[in-house]
Amino acid sequence: MAHFREVLYLPFEGDKICTISARPQERGRYPTVVLRSPYETEHENDTDKELADWLVREYGKWLDAGYAVVFQHSRGTGKSTGESFPVIFERETSLREYDWVRRQPFYNGEIYLLGGSYTAYVHYAAAPYGDDVRGACLEASDCELYNWHYLNGFYKANLYGDWQVLQYRKKAGLTKNYTRDSFRILPMTDYTRSVFGERIEDYDEILLHPDRSDPFWNTHFGGAESRDALKSVKFPVLITTGFFDVFASGIFKMWEDMDPETKARSAFIIHAYHHGGNSDEQPYCFSPAATLEERFPDFDLRWMNYVRGLGEPPVEPGKATYYELFSEDGWKTDDLPEPGRSSTFTLGGGERSYVYDPADPTPAARGLSHCFGGTYFLDPPGSREDVLSFYTPPFGEDVHAGGGMDVRLKVRSDCLDTCFYVRVAIEKPEGDFVLRDGITQISNVCPDYVPGDAVELDFPLDLCRFVIRKGERLRVDVSSAAFPQFVPHTNNRGLFSVQTSSRPATNTVLCDESTLTVKYY
Repeated sequence: MAHFREVLYLPFEGDKICTISARPQERGRYPTVVLRSPYETEHENDTDKELADWLVREYGKWLDAGYAVVFQHSRGTGKSTGESFPVIFERETSLREYDWVRRQPFYNGEIYLLGGSYTAYVHYAAAPYGDDVRGACLEASDCELYNWHYLNGFYKANLYGDWQVLQYRKKAGLTKNYTRDSFRILPMTDYTRSVFGERIEDYDEILLHPDRSDPFWNTHFGGAESRDALKSVKFPVLITTGFFDVFASGIFKMWEDMDPETKARSAFIIHAYHHGGNSDEQPYCFSPAATLEERFPDFDLRWMNYVRGLGEPPVEPGKATYYELFSEDGWKTDDLPEPGRSSTFTLGGGERSYVYDPADPTPAARGLSHCFGGTYFLDPPGSREDVLSFYTPPFGEDVHAGGGMDVRLKVRSDCLDTCFYVRVAIEKPEGDFVLRDGITQISNVCPDYVPGDAVELDFPLDLCRFVIRKGERLRVDVSSAAFPQFVPHTNNRGLFSVQTSSRPATNTVLCDESTLTVKYY
């Protein structure tokens, strides 16, 4: 089919935003799918014809189904001019993109939002939405910028940190002096000057506000406009994530907080893998059809057609459809109810201690549901002296674990502050497969901690649906770092980013007063 296409360069603050559009015919009025992306480096030298042909190839199914498509290159990326500053200008650019669509003769009065990861965030930044935004399919992105940066006050070096280095001022030809060890610079407030050769005001400011309740997170730099973007939407939204997606925790909360009437018309899909939605680099290839496209071909188009009354939805509205890990049944659909049963296991008896040295931070290979990389198999117990491993007794029956697991540690330290990192794995013939993790510091619960005192730390772990087979055990690892996923704690009290030195800590777990709780059906 011959589709009409064009490329324009729309003015924005003295720059030109590359805007590619296509529609089934030159004349006619069409529902319009809107996208914008910063990942268009490969198209920097394309001709306008090549850009337009690419759009038709990539989004031909939408054009064939009767939609117009408008695709922009984010400011300072691809064919758009200017400087690339992640997040900062996306709200204004999105609003202008929508308004441009509204003025076009091909526009029929219906806008549909499409995107994944950052290309979904650009739409969150535009909230609240006009009445002509009728539906959305938004994959693998959290609308809360705090969650992009922190977990319980710990900076996620392997989420926004890594990504920001690649995206900042893409076309400026900067020499970026970056390695993973850049996140061990002391003080961290020197990070941007060291890596980029210049200070980045918005990023440096983020490093000063690790507390979720800090008023900073209600400012523009803190993502105030995108915060709670879907909480009061009036159009149906299909949200997707994976159990090992970097944004899983925040996306679960977004679904939970949606307006009940809108939620009843929306849907939630959770696949078995990591950010990107496929099995690449993951230790298990689940079956049957554990990826979105395998199980729900063209789910995004089918969702938009359903919203327009043109067919059945790919999944049941008002429900979560998810892949239960290690299940024979695979995909399930329900309301994500709280499990009715639970078992609590103590982590052995007596006390166990280890030395945590920030100069040699304990590694964590991948980020599970908080940072990039997904899941992995653990090294055998005892591989490092600064990691304590505990196993539950073997389960006496098959168990369908249906909620978040909880770890509670009773601990001591010889420092004024330190941190503890936990991860929970399931024992499999191939190795111990990591399911969830969490991190916190003593000062989060005891700001005036006295070294040697015993304190309790709680780790409510992210939702995960999986099956524990009869005879299998769960493993809990306790350490005090997970590098390069999180910036290492210096074992000093006070704001992490202004610390100028670090010191070793001797940390102790009171095993018989520390527990793992598993919720199941």
